Amino acid sequence: MLGFVPPLPQQPGRPPSAGHMIVCGDDALARRLAVELRFVYGERVTLLLPPGRDANSPETPLTQRGRAAALFGRMSAAMNRAGNGSGTGGGSGDTNAGVEAVRIMEAPEPSDDVLEEAGVDRAAALALVYDDDERNIRAALTARRLNPRLRLVIRLYNRKLGLHLEELLDQAAAVAMPGIDPALLDASTTVLSDADTAAPALAATALTGSSKIIQAEGLLLRAAERPPPRPGETLDPGLCTLALLSSTTNDPAGSEGSDSSGDEAPQLLPDEQTVAAAAGRGTVVLETVSRADPDRPATRMGGRGAPLSQVFSRRLRWSALGVAAAAVSLVIASVLTTEDSLLHSAYLTLLDLLGMNDPAAEGAPPARQIIQLLSGVAGLLLLPLLIAAVLEAFGTLRTASSLRRPPRGLSGHVVLLGLGKIGTRVLVRLRELDIPVVVVEEDPDARGIPLARSMHVPTVIGDVTQEGVLEAAKIRRAHALLALTSIDTTNLEAALYARSVKPDLRVALRLYDDEFATAVYRTLRTAHPGALTRSRSVSHLAAPSFAVAMMGRQILGAVPVERKVMLFAALEVAGHPQLEGHTVEQAFRAGAWRVLAIDATPPADRNPDLAALPPFDPEGDATPPPSGLVWDLHPGYVLRAQDRVVIAATRRGLAELLRRQRSVVPGR
Repeated sequence: MLGFVPPLPQQPGRPPSAGHMIVCGDDALARRLAVELRFVYGERVTLLLPPGRDANSPETPLTQRGRAAALFGRMSAAMNRAGNGSGTGGGSGDTNAGVEAVRIMEAPEPSDDVLEEAGVDRAAALALVYDDDERNIRAALTARRLNPRLRLVIRLYNRKLGLHLEELLDQAAAVAMPGIDPALLDASTTVLSDADTAAPALAATALTGSSKIIQAEGLLLRAAERPPPRPGETLDPGLCTLALLSSTTNDPAGSEGSDSSGDEAPQLLPDEQTVAAAAGRGTVVLETVSRADPDRPATRMGGRGAPLSQVFSRRLRWSALGVAAAAVSLVIASVLTTEDSLLHSAYLTLLDLLGMNDPAAEGAPPARQIIQLLSGVAGLLLLPLLIAAVLEAFGTLRTASSLRRPPRGLSGHVVLLGLGKIGTRVLVRLRELDIPVVVVEEDPDARGIPLARSMHVPTVIGDVTQEGVLEAAKIRRAHALLALTSIDTTNLEAALYARSVKPDLRVALRLYDDEFATAVYRTLRTAHPGALTRSRSVSHLAAPSFAVAMMGRQILGAVPVERKVMLFAALEVAGHPQLEGHTVEQAFRAGAWRVLAIDATPPADRNPDLAALPPFDPEGDATPPPSGLVWDLHPGYVLRAQDRVVIAATRRGLAELLRRQRSVVPGR
């Protein structure tokens, strides 16, 4: 079934032209990615969705095609407003001119026939973003067979499997196209995870003063969000200012800025004059560049191994301490009263405690007899203590595979709602930062439950909308709430209830729809002006990374600025007239892109993947080799064709750069 979205419909049955792009998926990410390619990059797009369910069903008031059409309509209006206004996006107002509408197909599976009908043999790129890894792998193998020259972007949750699949598909492309340019081969298959893309931003939202981090060749770029300066106060500008927060950020009745916020939206990559004139607005600055450590495994909540605090209860530990203190007191009393040696007194006291000593002789000093009686009483207390210790130890071993309950004295933790793909990745990220977490999950068989069990993370199984579930997670003493379930209304209900319990609680919501997120943000800020509220869309955070990969470029990361996204990408200067032959200062375009660093490594020795740590031998030298990236750039440095640069860019700014210099794919 084919469907078309205004304003420029194609003729029914008309085959897609060569060089178009295909997006296959079954959730919000597919629709967001199609929007990104169509309205930001101006690409011809075919969107393949599963058939929509009954439009009258209360669970799904819109079919898949209806939801896509509604999203395209909103984005078209927003982009047209941005293009006709003052526009800080860096692109021209006719971004969408001359580009036909998104072609929508409905099919249950991306089979051979369906992909052929979508025009995979003539396509430049194919994105497979189904929520099922197996379906994406099967479709990728089929697509590579139908078109060996096709650029593939695949969504996979399994990282290790993704690395192997990427290598396999690249080898298949190399066999089908002998002599292919290594740069094109490296971009022929890209495996991404929306969970990995969004998790750092979601985890950082829950932490006070935390930095937004991008990794590039073993270095960490830390972008920090700073509040507006007080009167007479001067803040450190950092290395450069990346964004101005929206003018309504500090207004309780304001809204969090997004693409449709107009003049109130945050301004990405402003120039110095704009920053100086923006009094009272917060900023996002590039704060520091530091060395990255190799990834370390997530830690357990209780540390390594099985400490006494996890094996024996607190009451039992205090009881054992009391018996030990009594035994020491008896030994000291015996030394002082009987003038016996310390070692012999300890020996006799231990025998008395265990009931193994003979009664004191008739002529023994009264002090010795009294101490023996007291030792016998302490020995009576020792027996039930030993029995309790044995029972608790066996119980701990028996329930080692069960989920932990939140401890009584826990405070300052993060309450995480939902252990699906996103919640699991965020949990790992928080534990890597040694942040205490309590998880709430309704499904005992959810994806992240085994991980929470292995990490000994306290977990509450229950429906977060039911009374008592958040209380069991110690929400009254929590530092922040991350509501990351896949249902917007569930996240909202949990946030509202949590705020009623603790008004100053830091809250981050996973919300898909921008209009709904704006209304929620405004309501929560009005009701609780002193608390921090943030809304995040996983598909909105991940879609730009997938779109850049579809264009054959490497994305280093995406930083959320309220509900906008700023991209960090690696580009070759050659072929970009806006960069080549210009100084760093001349190449800067406010609201579009900014050169942050150059790779001084000779082209033959460059690491093709800047997002990965440089390889090194941990047995020979525990220190990674120095990075070739130079960050302290002189404004007068002239960019040469052989240079590779790291840039910060808006979505439309990066699209303008790529429109000027398309990746030449054989057969496109």
